[in-house]
Amino acid sequence: MPEVRADGVDLYYEVTGSGPPLLFVNGSGVTLRDSGLITAALASRFEVLAYDHRGLGRSGEVAVRYTMADCAEDAVAVMDAVGWASALVVGISFGGMVALELTVSRPERVQRLALLCTSAGGGGGSSYPLHELEDLEPEERNTRRRTLLDSRFVPAWLDSHPDDRNLVTMMEARAGGADQARPTGARLQLEARRTHDTWERLPTIGCPTFIGCGRYDGIAPLRNSEAMATRIPGAELHIYEGGHAFLAQAPESFDDIADYLLADPR
Repeated sequence: MPEVRADGVDLYYEVTGSGPPLLFVNGSGVTLRDSGLITAALASRFEVLAYDHRGLGRSGEVAVRYTMADCAEDAVAVMDAVGWASALVVGISFGGMVALELTVSRPERVQRLALLCTSAGGGGGSSYPLHELEDLEPEERNTRRRTLLDSRFVPAWLDSHPDDRNLVTMMEARAGGADQARPTGARLQLEARRTHDTWERLPTIGCPTFIGCGRYDGIAPLRNSEAMATRIPGAELHIYEGGHAFLAQAPESFDDIADYLLADPR
């Protein structure tokens, strides 16, 4: 099992596909087993390096709080493990926050950047405080999660849109599995997420940057992506007809992301 030791934690990673090197960074509570469809789609055009965040999946346990800077160094550690001095980087949700921290703190490691359904924090707006959901009753929590996933996902909408209903069922099963399998890891990840703030450092980003977001995202609202696009020099904003899971709702987004990352250097 491929692992690398970083800051006292064993990080599990996988490399799939062929093509230019691409680091994929997952979202909150999500493991490589959950994101196989995404990494497989990327692996059709890239050599994809992906890993389980500390405390989740097949990576080692964590018992103490850590920071987003620690998460960025985890990304560096897995890149070092496979001998990559730099790579294209795709970060989704929490992974987008890690990708931002990586880019502003270790710019030499990032060739081109894709930030998907994420937020810069600070003056650019933060993603929804998911830790607050833990205080809700189970049914209220599920109802709130649905409209955070996509603000249209009220019962009447889901009753008339079976594809969206299936998406909700899949996401709820995944969220419950992550919380139950590694509750401490999931909780500490949410704690790290609370301190995320790269807003003041965004103008230092010098690599080409793709920002993708869903119009109906309640976790990383459209306004947060619009704010990032005004502050990252030369960033391109792409808005899709979906929510936090726009990659599933707007499959054309995969080609948009891949084409951008594979474009000739500026």
